[in-house]
Formats: sequence, C-alpha cells, structure tokens
Amino acid sequence: MRFQFLAIASSMAIAVVSVPKATAQIPLLPQLQAPSSVSNDSNNRLVTGWIYLDGRRLFQIAASRTNFPERSEDIQKKLQKISQNYIQSPPNTAVNVNIPKVNQLPVIYVNGQYLMTITSEDAGLREVDTWTSANQIAESLQEDLQQAKQERQTQFLIDQGKIAAGIGLAMIVTSWGVYSWQRRSKNDVVYPLASQPPRGPLSPAAAQPITTQLNQQQHRHIQEVKRRLFQLTQAGIWGGGSFFILGLFPYTRPFQVVILTAAQFPLRLGVVFLGTYVAIRLIYALIDRFTTTLISSGALLTPESSERLQLRVSTFSGVTKSIATGICVGVGFLLALVSLGIDIVPLLAGASLVGVAVSLASQNLIKDAINGFLIILEDQYALGDVITVGDVGGLVENLNLRMTQVRDSEGRLITIPNSEIKVVANLSSRWSRADLTIPIAYQADIEKALKLIESIGFEMDKDPQWERQILETPQVLGIDQFGDRGLIIRVWIKTQPLKQWDVAREFRRRLKVALDHAGISISVPQQAIWVNDEQLLNFQSNGKAH
Repeated sequence: MRFQFLAIASSMAIAVVSVPKATAQIPLLPQLQAPSSVSNDSNNRLVTGWIYLDGRRLFQIAASRTNFPERSEDIQKKLQKISQNYIQSPPNTAVNVNIPKVNQLPVIYVNGQYLMTITSEDAGLREVDTWTSANQIAESLQEDLQQAKQERQTQFLIDQGKIAAGIGLAMIVTSWGVYSWQRRSKNDVVYPLASQPPRGPLSPAAAQPITTQLNQQQHRHIQEVKRRLFQLTQAGIWGGGSFFILGLFPYTRPFQVVILTAAQFPLRLGVVFLGTYVAIRLIYALIDRFTTTLISSGALLTPESSERLQLRVSTFSGVTKSIATGICVGVGFLLALVSLGIDIVPLLAGASLVGVAVSLASQNLIKDAINGFLIILEDQYALGDVITVGDVGGLVENLNLRMTQVRDSEGRLITIPNSEIKVVANLSSRWSRADLTIPIAYQADIEKALKLIESIGFEMDKDPQWERQILETPQVLGIDQFGDRGLIIRVWIKTQPLKQWDVAREFRRRLKVALDHAGISISVPQQAIWVNDEQLLNFQSNGKAH
C-alpha cells in the first residue's frame, strides 16, 4: 500500500509539474499575478508586466498604475503587427532592430516600425542603464521573431504534429494503465486485523467486533484517499498532456497563458482543498489504525478492562477526529488565503483580538469544552454507556467537547451541555449489578425459599448462555426487611455492563417457575385491622341513640 501511494504521487507529480520544452519560457503559476506594485502611492505607484510573443515572455516593462494598461496594450499591438509583417515577408528577410536616441531616451524600431521607448523605470527592472536595457530587448526581439517565423514553416508544423500524436498516444496508454491499476487495487483482498489470531488474554469474541469495525473504517478512508489521488492523476495526465500539446504550436501557445492566467487561483484553491481533504482522510485512517492496534495489543488489556476499553475507543476516536478536522480545516483556510495573495499576519492579529472578545462572550462554551475534556480524560462515561444526570438518563449516543446526547427509554434524544453535568451516575462502567428484591409470604418456609433462590442463581451462573454475562455467582444476602408484602429477600448479581436488566428478567422468570413447583407463594400487599371490643360497643350504642 505504501508503494502504491508513492507511485501515485510520482505519476501525479510527473503529469502536473512537467513543462514541455516549447513552453519553458511561459510564466509559471506564481508569476501569473496581476502587475506587481513597487511604490506605495495608490494612484502613481509603479506596476510591472510582461510583453508576450506567441505565448512566450519577451521582456518586462514598468509604468505608473494609471498609464500601465494603455502602454502595455499599445506595445503588445505594435509587436503583434511587426510580427505579422515579418512572418509574411520572404524567407531570408532579416530582423533589423534600430535604437535611435529621442529626447535623451533610446527608442526601439523593428524593421522600420516604431515599437517602444525605453524608460528609466524599464531599465530599473534589470538594474542597468537605459541603453543596456534597450540592447538586451533588441537581442531578444531578433531571436524571438526569427524563431516565430521558423515555427510557422510547414516542416516544423509537421514535426510538431508527430510529437503531439505521440503525446496523445502516451496519454491514452498511461490513462488506461492508471485505470487498470485502480481496478486491481479495488479488487485486492484486505484482511483486517480482527481476522488474525488474538494475542494475549483478549478473547476473540471481545476483540473482533470493534476491531473489525475500525479496520473497515480505516479501509474506507484509505480507499477514498486512493480514489481521489487516482482522479487527480487522471486529471494530471489529460490536463498536463493537453497543455503540453498546446505549447507545441505557435498558434495555440497563447492559450497556455490564457489558461494559466484564468485558472491560477481556482487551481491553487483546488490544490489546497484536495490537500486538506486527503489529509483529513489520512488522519482518520491513522486514528483508526492506532485504536485497532491498541485494542489488539494484549499487553494493555485484561479480560476485565477489554469491554470498557472498547467503549472508550469510540469516544476517543470520534473526539480526536473532530479536533483533527477542525485543525485541518483551519490550516487549509489559512493556506487558501495565502494562495490568493492575502497577507494573513494582520488577519491573525485581528483574529486573536476577536478570539479574546468571543471567549469573554462565550464563557459557557469554554466551560463546556473544559468539562467535556475532563469527562473523556477521566473516563466518567463513554459512548454506549447508560448514565443518569439529574432527572434524566439513557444511553449515550453522542459525546463531544461541547455536549452529551442521551436516548431515554421512551426514545427521546436529550441534549445536555457538558458544563451542566455536575453529578453523573454511570450504570455501565466496567461492570453492572442486578439488584433484586423478592417478596415471600410470611407463612412460607423461609429456609426452603432461601435455598431455592440460591440454587436458581447457581444454575443460571453455570448455564452456557448466561455464564459470560454473569461475572460472579449471585449472592443471596438474606432477609432484607419485613414489609407489607411479606419477607423481602435481597439478591445481588454482578454482570457485564448493560446486561443487568437481561439477567434480572431471566432470573425472575426462572424463580417464578421454581417457586410454583415448590409451592411457595409470592406475597401480595396485605393489611390487617384490629378492633377493640369496648370501642365496638360504644359505636353500636351511639348508633341506637340516633
């Protein structure tokens, strides 16, 4: 799997980063920005830009912000006209560049046609004087105009067409190879760690469900990352190949500049978005891998703690993934701002002040987060536990740093802010207990009833269906009290977490059947009234008087 990632990344880099020889002189993405500023004056600041010929950079010019667009467009149009005239001239026509002096400044003429005047701002870009800058531009014009005319010759276009056909064939073959590789990777058999023999004292029944789930999640995250990388590789192959082909011909090469200029910001944002998405998925896979290894490690587990650890894994995994997602999204947002050319230093400074103000206004949220962190750290409860908080309680379905959600017996989803949880009762932490009170009639043989209850508990503890759920032999504590329902016998049964209700129901069923066979009745609420004879006579005499 590691080698697959390396191969995919390499092919992606080759497809996206490779630049054809014909486009080696075109601007790269970081250089395709709006004219850069040199001065701080908003109206008269100096901006710079490039003059192009057939999609190639020739030379750079500078002017004030108000004059630059007009000057750049004028030079570009004159150069285009000069280029067309020269290309239509006879094959052996030379490029004649003259640099006369006008108003103490060098002026460039190409084949008798005026092109531009070299200013001190233009020369400052090359850190030379105006005449040296004019000579450098003249040499560049001679070479590039000759090359532009040569590239429009029939034989050159035929040779470039052959190269384009070869590139197209290579794109098809490479794309088909990547597609076949993707299909093979989907059909690879993945053996989860849960299918391997367990190590240490952890039993397969305890380890397999959670590890299988975690391995399935890890596999899904990795497959998602691979799928996105394969898609990016295919886009790189076809996009990079097409871009290469555009640079082979002088008629299509200007489209490269247009495409790069139009797509530079969407491309940067796309790279940041894809990188953030892949990073989140990889972090998810690493978290699932870590938790799977933790559960499968016999050195850290005992039979008593295995069930509890499995509950905590879901809680830690979900909270860690939420935190990692927030961090990745935050970093991705800052990188997106940087890619758009926005200075994030003032933004971060302002965000810190806003954060202080928000923290003062949202103290309850901070309390929620702190209390939620302590709940998770101290293992007060976890996902899958049954808890009671004040007057509400139920199964914990969701737990994060801000709030806890429980589902009660009526199916209601109750949301509790973590800061409001002061005292919590966990009914399923590590082990549970079925606390049974059994009423026996006063007239029954109590010794016989106690032995019968004890035998029912012993038989149930040895039953293969219930022996794993019952951790210890049920304890018959004896007569707990004399009540209006009879003698109250108390029984404790220590069980696995959340199994106390199932065990209690089965114990009551078996006990009822056994008591019926033994002729011992379960008492019902009863009440005796004692009447004094003297009071009865007084009542009768009073009735006759009336």
